[in-house]
Amino acid sequence: MKRRRGTDPDPDLGPEPEPERGCLRAWAAQSQAVIGRWTTARCGGETRRVCQQLRDELRELLRRIRGLPAALPALPLELTVLYNSLLFTVGASDSAIKGQAEGIRQGLLRVLEACGACGQDLGTEELWEKVLQEDLGRAHCSEGQNKLLSLIEAWRVPPEGASLPLVQSAKDLKEILCTAAAFLQGLQELEAGNFPTALSLLQEAAGGFCSKNILAQIYTCLGCCAQRMGKPQTALQHLKRALQVDFQCLPALSHVAAVYHDLGETDAELQALTLLYEALGKSPPAAASSSPCFLMRAELLVHTPVLTSLLRRRYPSEVKYLLAQRCLQDGRVTDAVEHYLDFLSLLQEGLQQQVPLDGSSALPRIPEVFLEAASALAQAGRHQDAITVCEEVISRTTDLIPRVLPVEERLEQPESSLPGAELAGGLLSQKKESLCCLAWRAAGYLHQGWAWAKLGESKEAVTQFSRCLSDLLRVQLHGSGIKQTENLQPEVEVLQKIRLLSLLGRGTQFLELGRNKEALLDFQHSLQISPGDPAAASYLVQALWKLNRKQEAAAQWQKFSQSCPAEGPSLCTWFHVWSRQCSLTVKLLPGAYRITSGQQPRTPQADLVISPVPIC
Repeated sequence: MKRRRGTDPDPDLGPEPEPERGCLRAWAAQSQAVIGRWTTARCGGETRRVCQQLRDELRELLRRIRGLPAALPALPLELTVLYNSLLFTVGASDSAIKGQAEGIRQGLLRVLEACGACGQDLGTEELWEKVLQEDLGRAHCSEGQNKLLSLIEAWRVPPEGASLPLVQSAKDLKEILCTAAAFLQGLQELEAGNFPTALSLLQEAAGGFCSKNILAQIYTCLGCCAQRMGKPQTALQHLKRALQVDFQCLPALSHVAAVYHDLGETDAELQALTLLYEALGKSPPAAASSSPCFLMRAELLVHTPVLTSLLRRRYPSEVKYLLAQRCLQDGRVTDAVEHYLDFLSLLQEGLQQQVPLDGSSALPRIPEVFLEAASALAQAGRHQDAITVCEEVISRTTDLIPRVLPVEERLEQPESSLPGAELAGGLLSQKKESLCCLAWRAAGYLHQGWAWAKLGESKEAVTQFSRCLSDLLRVQLHGSGIKQTENLQPEVEVLQKIRLLSLLGRGTQFLELGRNKEALLDFQHSLQISPGDPAAASYLVQALWKLNRKQEAAAQWQKFSQSCPAEGPSLCTWFHVWSRQCSLTVKLLPGAYRITSGQQPRTPQADLVISPVPIC
């Protein structure tokens, strides 16, 4: 805030207080000496230690200056010392200013005091508005223009005087603030879903004054914004630009893989994931020391959850899992097996070191990964290895499943305002976890059954299918008017699908063993679970025919042909197609089985007890 020109002080207030000119000269000389020492020290290393020493000296100098009443002649020196001390504070901690709000507030109050105004009852924002009221009046904000950016751009940087040197020029600071403000505002608009505005602000930030690290981050955010706008090619251009600026910006490479996945370009996606995995496996280069010329930098001012989320660095295990999953989904079974086995090897180094437990991971629960690996092994013809992997899941989840698991027709989270809601919510989570463990264990038996069947061991296959069905009997549904195919919660629907596959599998093995009546019962039960299922209907006809009930077989075949004119696939082929598309039964598991960022950290026992098993 400035006094209007030509306005004399009020004579009733007496002469304006002014510190001794000798004190001003001495303090100015001390300030110059501090900046001179910094100019010498910043080229010799150990800048942080020097910043701490110089910060302490300037704080003491500022304390002495503020021991006298605020006066206009001393104000430039006081604000210069405050400015430099704040920047040395940043340099000493290499972080944005924290805990310095009171010091800045005192500086603003001293400006008002020197101008004969008062602002003790004003908040920080109101103080700034009062001190900068003339500048605010000049900062005209056109329609659609950001107010904060307009204010910073309207700031008229005063020329730097030789008698009051700055540790970092105000002109550079203005450019850095403009870049940081545009970046922050762009991230806010991106989070709010205002993508065109976000794109404009981020493009403005990309043209600003910043380091290579920040520029790569800005281009990464531009890529994410373009992807959400449905412009994948533009997104790829921005992400590739980020990698050209700084190849250590690995989140950009992760987003490149995601864009290629959305485009359905599997080869390019796998190539990007492979590069990402290799880069994560290399020792990162020594972090370049922050430029000693700039104590205040844009990266110290931009810290938001949305940026942290967009730039989250993946674990090597996550990337290896994505490689395995994409290969399995694309039918590249041999490659998928190798990636899954590599993933299991990574887990030997320790779960907490290889898997993020904060809920931000792209990984599913560990037992699910084991079951996917078993599926890949089975499709590759390595049935004995698949049996071994499934046995690990079965043995580790046995003690986590109660003998009887009563389940209501719908599991609903109680309202938090109701009495006992917290306890009820805990019981609900425990029940869902038990259902999850039961699904994993049953799926393990299911895959073991199919593996034994492919090995020609029908009796052992029947045993495993029967164990799967026996486990599923632990679930007891409660609720009015429950039907087997309607109004079932998603968790129970998954178990019903496993039951269907187990009945079909056991029925086919009964046919192999000549136990046709038992096979017929299993196929009939399968059709009760899933009426019109082509595999169940086809094998029902076979069972009736073998029992010499040919009229019934013909009637069923006619009924089946009318509902499904084309010949249905064989059960084994149908199962493997379903398994590959769904990545085993577990890929049908609902979101309740997954720990997302909005839920508690993923530390259930079922994750922690699974350990890798050596497979040759």
